[in-house]
Amino acid sequence: MNVFLAVLWKDLLTEWRSRDRVVAMLLFSLLMVVVFHFSVPGGATAEARANAPGLLWVAYVFSAMLGLGRSFAIELENDAISRLARAPADRGWLFLGKIVANFAILGLVQLVTALFFALVFEMNLVPVAGQLAGVVALGSLGLCSVGTFFAAISVRTRLREVMLPLLVLPFYIPVLSAASRATATLFETGSVPFEPIQFLLVTDASYLIASFVLSDFVLDE
Repeated sequence: MNVFLAVLWKDLLTEWRSRDRVVAMLLFSLLMVVVFHFSVPGGATAEARANAPGLLWVAYVFSAMLGLGRSFAIELENDAISRLARAPADRGWLFLGKIVANFAILGLVQLVTALFFALVFEMNLVPVAGQLAGVVALGSLGLCSVGTFFAAISVRTRLREVMLPLLVLPFYIPVLSAASRATATLFETGSVPFEPIQFLLVTDASYLIASFVLSDFVLDE
């Protein structure tokens, strides 16, 4: 538990001081929203708003990959990743600290992106804000858990910027599918069906358990 808190505090403090990942993720996500706006015929039309859940989650997924790719890259400086690997504690707690830190950073980016998305596509998200936050939190937990795991695997490779998307995107498909379905139904009816939420809960639990259990083998040379 001490390792979990130490890694979480270290990552959040480092990001607060530099703001490198947050700025890069946010600019990338906002630019994607602008591109979506101009690529959809007619701009903020009813048809565009019907496709809004999928577009919003695509922006979330790619901004997440951009940030997660840097979650372990900073540990390469001064070979800090080797010191992390030799920490006298279960590496699962180390990974859990990284996952929660990434979850918090991604959540901030997603909040600003959702506000900008609603402005660009002329959508009122206030009535569904609470339920939308719950769906986004469940989806983000799945993105961060499996993304952090594969970020640790790809960080020592020569082309880690290419390897991470290749490794993680197949595992993002279940999360993206369920989260987009839940968000689409929420925008359409004002309520979230139980089936995609149940699927997200099972997927998140599976990814978290797998990341925790397999973490002992990831940081080895």
